[in-house]
Amino acid sequence: VCDIEVPERLSFSYEQLKRYHLVERCVHVPAREGSEEEILLVHSSEHLEVAKSTQTMNEEELKRVSGNYDAFFFHPNTYRCARLAVGATLQLVDAVMSGKVCNGMALVRPPGHHSQRNAANGFCLFNNVAIAVEYAKLKYGLQRILIVDWDVHHGQGTQYIFEEDPSVLYFSWHRYEHQEFWPSLKESDYDAVGLGKGKGFNINLPWNKVGMGNSDYLAAFFHVLLPMAFEFDPELVLVSSGYDSGIGDPEGQMSATPEVFAHLTHFLMQLANGKLCVILEGGYHLKSLSESVCMTVKTLLGDPVPEITGEMAPCLSAVESIQNVRAAHKPYWKWLMYEDTSFLQNLSTKSHLLKKANTNPSTEQESKMTNNDEAVKVERFLELHMKNILFPVPPIKTATTTDSKGSAHLLPVPVHLVKEMDKTEIKALVSGFYADLVKEDKTLLSLGSMLAILDKILKKEVCNGIAESPTAAVSVAVALRHSVRFGFQRVLCIFVGDMQIIPNTEDGKILMIHICEKERFTFVLNNFLLLLKDAEGNDFFSAVLGFILPVAYSYQPNLTVIAVGPNRSLGISEISLLFALLQGLAESRIFAVIEDTEINLMQSVAKALMGASTPHFGVYVPPTQEKVNKIKILRDQFQQEWKMLQCSGKLSI
Repeated sequence: VCDIEVPERLSFSYEQLKRYHLVERCVHVPAREGSEEEILLVHSSEHLEVAKSTQTMNEEELKRVSGNYDAFFFHPNTYRCARLAVGATLQLVDAVMSGKVCNGMALVRPPGHHSQRNAANGFCLFNNVAIAVEYAKLKYGLQRILIVDWDVHHGQGTQYIFEEDPSVLYFSWHRYEHQEFWPSLKESDYDAVGLGKGKGFNINLPWNKVGMGNSDYLAAFFHVLLPMAFEFDPELVLVSSGYDSGIGDPEGQMSATPEVFAHLTHFLMQLANGKLCVILEGGYHLKSLSESVCMTVKTLLGDPVPEITGEMAPCLSAVESIQNVRAAHKPYWKWLMYEDTSFLQNLSTKSHLLKKANTNPSTEQESKMTNNDEAVKVERFLELHMKNILFPVPPIKTATTTDSKGSAHLLPVPVHLVKEMDKTEIKALVSGFYADLVKEDKTLLSLGSMLAILDKILKKEVCNGIAESPTAAVSVAVALRHSVRFGFQRVLCIFVGDMQIIPNTEDGKILMIHICEKERFTFVLNNFLLLLKDAEGNDFFSAVLGFILPVAYSYQPNLTVIAVGPNRSLGISEISLLFALLQGLAESRIFAVIEDTEINLMQSVAKALMGASTPHFGVYVPPTQEKVNKIKILRDQFQQEWKMLQCSGKLSI
């Protein structure tokens, strides 16, 4: 009997969605049964016939048939439930592909990712996600689909189905422990990269110890999945969304907390023009599962992402696995072309396995009892944890001011207009605190709109905002000092373009990153200079995914300020994506200060801040060797301080 894959997994999750008032904000897509033709897109007719025949079997016969499969248990209703799971998944794909909804989640069971062409396996009868892929290719003519499988078990069924197919990029991380953990297959390791034409399109990231946490999952996204996904450029993203990779799960024994799934979802929403379908797979601790489902749905709805908790430093075992995946895939991916990758023997966990083999096995009864105690502990922890990280969503998403140039009316309609501060108010404020920064009247007046918006962000009345300024560098200097005076301890400031940056006197409370073309390579305390010369497509990706995001996540700011000045080396789509990706930080509090009055740029940034999907990048351009080397030098230099930069096991001491 299976005592963990139970109906309460769905009812608990649905009830929790209702408690958070998320259900009423979603479009309901009616479920239907998947047709036999749809199931046969992936499965053999023999497999379908066996499944069908179980509807009328008695208990003895069901046990006998179930015995033919690994970890699968038939019930007379299994066939119908599995057909509903397939149909609901396809309904979601239709809703997203037709534009009826931007994205969505299918709460279905039984799960699907272990199921193979000809066999049920590991609680899975039909492979919901694989059928959805074949269905989308057939019905919508899609040529590139990404599957992200963050369930804690390897979706070997999905791998077998697509391992020779270059139109499907399959990424799975999974508890592996050097093949000790179910399904215990050699082909779940990092060196299984696909077969034939599908070589390079199967990415396995094995976790060789339990207890992996938020920073390990984020590091896998920064250093493996996201660069691959942006190069692959999918037209649709499907998530095999197993939450047994979350805290408290008896199967996974990992430590990641529910908000990490909000961050992972947020990153995936930047791909495929936002076309994202999240399909439930595993997840067996009901509280952990239901909170993680809610975090995912909140993010799909465009709510600000909660700050991530825990130390932002991947463990050595995770870094070793990441390095090995990068080494295994180097021959197949342009972004890895110049990366310095070599294979490692996963030394940090090999010895740990030998010890494990010699311990006395406890009786089954004892382990059941400790599991129950553990489950209750996690439940209490999560009750408190969710209260701590959830915050009231500001009533307004994006603000700007009614400026004299009148470009505000050209911004997307939902942008909220804030009244500027009047001149006497600004004068009083400036003479008190910012007189050393503000020398001219012209500058003084432009601060009125900037401070009005910033105040609303600091007071959490709006989530983010956008201000135009003739002197972005001065405006930002005032904004930074103002934020620190307000009580913010960590402000991330990114400058894009040529700007004379005013030295920052707020010691240790501001981290600056400057992206520009000019060779002024100076390093000031907490001040990086990234030279992206006409950052064609991928110089940008290697800088943002390989450096800026890991540093920003290591830093965990309370506010992000992004200033865009003249002669910028980034195009509008890159700048929009930078804004979109950084919304995962500081509860999505971002302040944009734009010197350029180019209305296209203002509109694109406003759309990114509103949560619109990022514009398409066009053909992928591989990074230059010079740029990869520069970023590697920066990574080596700073990875002890900003540990999320670590992506190779040869860590500099």
